[in-house]
Amino acid sequence: QVQLVESGGGLVQAGGSLRLSCAASGRTFSRYAMGWFRQAPGKEREFVAATSWSGGSTYYVDFVKGRFTISRDNAKNTVYLQMNSLKPEDTAVYYCAAGSKTSRWPEGYDYWGQGTQVTVSS
Repeated sequence: QVQLVESGGGLVQAGGSLRLSCAASGRTFSRYAMGWFRQAPGKEREFVAATSWSGGSTYYVDFVKGRFTISRDNAKNTVYLQMNSLKPEDTAVYYCAAGSKTSRWPEGYDYWGQGTQVTVSS
């Protein structure tokens, strides 16, 4: 069992930056692949980024490549999402998720956090 708690969301102007954190409970964090998803009002939950258990492999959706960076610190049981050059269309609730392997699909993850709101003003 893994419990995930996101933090770091907030209100930022377009062009600004935020760093989201996802703290995991349990001693098996390093065994899990981790992903970040987001969901805007009225839209489906969509993949943003994922990292393998070691952090050695990372994956991004095209529209965040070059702007967002996923990383993890297994000693701290935490995964991060550094978001730069934010745009109003990045406004959404951001969720972290844990699964046995990286996936671009929500169904590929077993555990989810409660989400953190990111709002980008124009």
